[in-house]
Amino acid sequence: MNATDRTPADLLASAFAADPGRPLVTFYDDATGERVELSVATFANWVAKTANLLQDELSAEPGDRVALLLPAHWQTAVWLLACSSVGVLADVGGQPAAADLVVSGPDTLEAARACSGARIALALRPLGGRFPQPPEGFADYAVEVPGQGDRFVPYAPVDPEEPALIVAGREFSGAEVVERARAEATALGLTGPGSRILSGLPYDTWEGLNAGLYAPLATGGSVVLCRNLERLGADALDKRIESERVTTVAR
Repeated sequence: MNATDRTPADLLASAFAADPGRPLVTFYDDATGERVELSVATFANWVAKTANLLQDELSAEPGDRVALLLPAHWQTAVWLLACSSVGVLADVGGQPAAADLVVSGPDTLEAARACSGARIALALRPLGGRFPQPPEGFADYAVEVPGQGDRFVPYAPVDPEEPALIVAGREFSGAEVVERARAEATALGLTGPGSRILSGLPYDTWEGLNAGLYAPLATGGSVVLCRNLERLGADALDKRIESERVTTVAR
């Protein structure tokens, strides 16, 4: 954790500098049985590739709006940090027609077609797999991202005071995301490095985004992000909390 960090992308850079090998995001989907664990280094590599895709292939610039039609998922977390890296506005669940480009999961493709700009589709399959058949009118993220560069440098410095995130109708600058994540971390039970939060909250509210990404990132902690957690029985949840060394839970 670095006191000079002003954007979520800064937080990730500090996490990488401190300990690139430690776990950052562990993702479960209790509808499919999927489990993926990403270290800080692996997560940062996905973020760099996605930011390069945004900046170089999709010509996204600071101030552009990206509608993210995605659930709580490790790839959504990657996109949120990639948007922060480029300086574009991540509009979670935003109106595609009002966005410069849209990023959609498999369940929101029809709504995403309202975007007149670039359209990216995520299959959200295990291990970041691609669509068996690419959706018409969309670029398949899993096809486009592997060839992108492993290091990212923005063409223009990201202004931490510019709008960076919209969720549930509330707009935040990059600096506000960092400040609020730090301020609310203790109430979530995140007390510093080594803290590990299990979150079953969706990503369509600030509370879900904070517990499931920003607060653990801001405190040097990590997150066990669970999709479809309601399908998991109480005994199985207790076992997961124990096996994943979870220190606090947000549900």
